[in-house]
Amino acid sequence: MINQKSIFGAYQQIGFYGLDVYSLWDSLHEVRQYLHRMDPSLLPEADKAFRCFEPYTKDEGQSYARATRMVPGTCEKEVIEMLANIQSRMPSYDHDVESAFSTEQNALIAVNAEKYYRSMLQGGAASWNIRDAHMQETLERLLEFHGRESKAIVWAHNTHIGDASATDMAEEGMYNIGGLSRKQFGADNVVLVGFGSYKGSVVAGSSWGADMEIMEVPEGMGGSWEELMHEAGGSNKLLLMDELKGAAFFEKHIRHRAIGVVYNPRFEQYGNYVPSIMPARYDAFIHIEETKGLHPLDVFADTHKMPETYPFGE
Repeated sequence: MINQKSIFGAYQQIGFYGLDVYSLWDSLHEVRQYLHRMDPSLLPEADKAFRCFEPYTKDEGQSYARATRMVPGTCEKEVIEMLANIQSRMPSYDHDVESAFSTEQNALIAVNAEKYYRSMLQGGAASWNIRDAHMQETLERLLEFHGRESKAIVWAHNTHIGDASATDMAEEGMYNIGGLSRKQFGADNVVLVGFGSYKGSVVAGSSWGADMEIMEVPEGMGGSWEELMHEAGGSNKLLLMDELKGAAFFEKHIRHRAIGVVYNPRFEQYGNYVPSIMPARYDAFIHIEETKGLHPLDVFADTHKMPETYPFGE
């Protein structure tokens, strides 16, 4: 958590949290570390889960997914028991509620990550929906943990934020955190903001696990949302979708570029566009005419160099 002093003098807490399921190995390590310090009696359960996954730590879960084809549910029992035991002891972890919450969350990640990796080879919407359901569950847990007045900003790719029910993703049975949040909290209490650009560059990988690189983003395809924004003046824009609803043109599915962790500019016309009813998918949209790929923060800065992020107020 980070404490920042408001202009009114009171201290308000701002926290940064990860929502996804991709930290399985780190999460198991964190659970073991916490139990080693605070509740050694449960350590054997965590060790059992860790040993179960240990043969599959060389990749992002592909080897585990392949193994479950021959031995279904390889580590499912171990992680579910670990989570159940931790949850049963939560009332006694009152010394540091933030650390206790984080430990429970890491155990939950292990359960849902196991489920996600097990579904990877099935194809279809299953693995996608497991991820976004986990993100939504995590968001709801965070808001409940921090109280009724808490608010959250979720930073994710358009395919997770923009309501999937307004895209062709829905035809494949896929949903996402944007649509789930509208249903859970009410559309009036959620603002879905999309981002896009006509051309430029982006940081991404050519495949899962590949090194990140700066890639060129080609000009938006003819008839796409990106080209439409370009033709409307060739400048950066902020659109409030309420103002577009009811216009016949905007009630149709329009191709809208999707760039994620994995991106390949050569496949622009084949798989990088998601047909979308834009005013239904987002509440607002920010168009950047030409983007520039960012560089990662220097997390290994030496002690004589100013870090790229600096504490507020210092």
